[in-house]
Parts: sequence; C-alpha cells; structure tokens
Amino acid sequence: MRRVLSISTLYPNPAAPRFGAFVARSMEALAALGDWHVTVVNPIGLPPMALGRYRALKAATVDAVERKVEVYRPPFRLIPTFGARNNPARIARAILPLVRRLHGEAPFDLVDAQFFYPDGPAAAEVAKALGLPLSIKARGSDIHYWGGKPWALAQMLAAAEQATGLLAVSQALARDMSDLGFPGHRITVHRTGLDRDRFRPLHHPQLRRRLGRELGIELPASAPVLVSVGALIPIKGQDLVIDALEGLPPDTVLLLVGHGPEESRLRTQARARGAADRVHFLGNVDHDLLPLILSAADAMVLPSAREGLANAWVEALACGTPLVICDTGGAREVVVSHEAGRIVARYPHAIAAGVRELLADPPRPEAVAALADGFSWQANAAALAAHYTRLAG
Repeated sequence: MRRVLSISTLYPNPAAPRFGAFVARSMEALAALGDWHVTVVNPIGLPPMALGRYRALKAATVDAVERKVEVYRPPFRLIPTFGARNNPARIARAILPLVRRLHGEAPFDLVDAQFFYPDGPAAAEVAKALGLPLSIKARGSDIHYWGGKPWALAQMLAAAEQATGLLAVSQALARDMSDLGFPGHRITVHRTGLDRDRFRPLHHPQLRRRLGRELGIELPASAPVLVSVGALIPIKGQDLVIDALEGLPPDTVLLLVGHGPEESRLRTQARARGAADRVHFLGNVDHDLLPLILSAADAMVLPSAREGLANAWVEALACGTPLVICDTGGAREVVVSHEAGRIVARYPHAIAAGVRELLADPPRPEAVAALADGFSWQANAAALAAHYTRLAG
C-alpha cells in the first residue's frame, strides 16, 4: 500500500466539525479504497494568546484515526489579520519535525496539499525537505482571492512550478489558473464528490410540515420555498436573494443555511424589506437534515461572486432541486440544461426572474437528480488514487 501525506488547513476538527468536511470525505473515501494509506496533517493556527474562539481551537489540537485516516493537528503560530503572508513558512516550520518523524517510521510516496494557500507553499517546503513528488489542489477562493494578492500569487506560482501535478475542481478554475500563470499542462480537473445515499430526492406530501416542526418554523405547503446554502459572507450574495423577494410571490419563504459575519446585517435587511417573517436563519444544520431542506425547496439560490465548483450546487441537484446561480467558476459545467436550473446575472431582478421561470415550469425532481449521477465520493476517490499513482510513479 502506498502512502500519501496530505497537508490541509481546511479540515474538520473537534471545535469546528463541519469545517472542510468535503476534504475529509474525499480523504476517507480514498482510504476506504485500500490502495493508499492516508495521513493528514491539519495545522491549526493559534495566536500567541489563545483567547475567545481560539481557546476552543487550542483544545482541538488532538490527533486521531478518523475513518481509516490518520489525522495530526499540530498548532502553528498565527498572527491574525496581518500574518497571512508568512503563514506558509510558519506552517512548514511547525510541522516539519512531525512529518520527518512519520516519514522515518514509514516513508511516504507523495506529499499533497488540499488548498492552494497557505497549504500549497507549505506542502512544497515539506516535499522539498523529504525529496518527494508534490500534488496541490485548487478549490476556488484560494485562486480567486489569494491570487489577487501579488505576494500570495508569487508563493503559489513557485509551489506550482515545483509540483509534479495540480488539481482543479472545474474546467473554469483550471482556465483561470492558466491565465494567472500556473502551468496548465500539469492541471487535472478533479470534481467534488457526493454521498448519494444521503443526498437524493426525499419528496413527500407531508415533508414541509414535518420539516417545519423540526426547524421550529412554519413552512407553507403550497407557497414557494427557496433555500440558500453557504457561509453568510458578502461573496455568497444572500443579500441579493433577500432583495429578490420583492420580485417574487409575496408568500415566498427563504431558508438561509449557514453561519457567518453577515448574519446581523442580513437580519436587518430582511426587517427593512418587510420580509423578516419569511426569511429564516437556520445556521449550520446537521448533514442528515440538509437533504430534507433541499428536497423541500423549489430552488437553491446562491448568487456567489466567486466559486470553484460548489458542493452545495451538486447536493441540491442530487436532491432534485434546481439551481439559480451566477456565471462563476464551474457553473456552466453543472447547469447543463433547463432541468438543472438557471444561470443569471448577479442582480436581484435577474435572480427573481430566474426563480419565476422555475416556478412557472418546474422540472421533475428525478430529472434534476439524474444530473448529479457523475458525482460520488467513490468516483472522486478513484480519480484521486489514479492521479496520485501517476505522480508517484
């Protein structure tokens, strides 16, 4: 069995069990195949004084074996707000003693990074120190956000030049990387996975009533219900969806799934628009509840300014729920037909128009769900294993 060392700041931990859950599912699916032994180093950044939310993160720096994946969570020194430029070097210094020890006990065949910044440059230092091939995966915001900062882009490009192979979650992201100077001939598209047993159409005549009781809200049986799944941050565009309600039937309900710093402002906006009783903030929900929420909705509306290929897009389709999204990242690789939904301009009136089209001519849930057939964690793991095997030789 070959051995991969994956370095990922984006990974669940006891203080944030859903953070980067899609990375964990991919690594777990790879380990389940049995061809690769998977070791994850999940560096956790802590400031000199671990106060407030950092206190819980400090307690989360625990190692464990999680679904056949060895997970190590060493801390590294973090300077909030101002230290991002030096985070790759800090991570590499913090984890090198650990990875040298692990490599000495059972040699790795490959070093992998699951996010391009700061993970990629840090993994490049580790791969160089161990003399191993390197793979780095791009997911969207790592390229679009950090790629806009010259000092971060320079570090990413240097890591990309060292890498034996690169991954991108969509063709669109691969093109964006090439445009920024990443070596396009080394990029392989590796799309997200999906738990098809969990995410599937769950339509039932009493679904909304039962779900409403579970959530503690009223979900009308016949009124339009929209759901938006994503962190409450400006680039996700939940504010645009709230404004779009003015162009939709007056009884339309909007369910916002996710937490984030914009919640207070979005609540104020909903009150100002007279929609406070129709906009429900659900926070982070259990993964077993999310398919019910998606299945109960008429559309999943997420007008992001930037994406790679959002897991929420694929999860909604798998539940038979069409999308209203903007032309960003891999949107056109997911919305390939009218059954999948609509790609709209990033304005409230365009979002409302897209929703109205779906409400007037709703696609069959089974036809929508069929569009997600190519996504599974098993397929994701098989493609990842093949990629690693090519790089390791």
